[in-house]
Amino acid sequence: PMDFTTPKAIGKEIDNYDFVQLKNGKGYDHNWVLNTKGDLSQVAAKLTSPESGITLEVYTNEPGVQVYTGNFLDGTVTGKKGIVYNQRASVCLETQHYPDSPNKADWPSVVLEPGQTYNSECIFKFSVEK
Repeated sequence: PMDFTTPKAIGKEIDNYDFVQLKNGKGYDHNWVLNTKGDLSQVAAKLTSPESGITLEVYTNEPGVQVYTGNFLDGTVTGKKGIVYNQRASVCLETQHYPDSPNKADWPSVVLEPGQTYNSECIFKFSVEK
């Protein structure tokens, strides 16, 4: 259920509770290591709605993307036009370093030393495919 190297619906295997990480998190809330580490010219993630044709491409200089599928939305949040946000009513793509980086010396460092500048770039490119 964690392999998105070939496009598939996010919800296709989200209820695969044989995979304990999906069961514990009630869906996706995981960090994917990118093959495009630091390369803003390469698509890091892509989402497409088959219904609307709207496509989102994400570009980043970060080494990872956290994917969260609104697993703990419970219907208490109301959006525009009275739309109620229930569990999994959204998907978030959060470009970032690996969550356990501070504890792993061989992973990209997240330590910012005095005098250093932090730079993170993320581009969200929307289009419509017909």
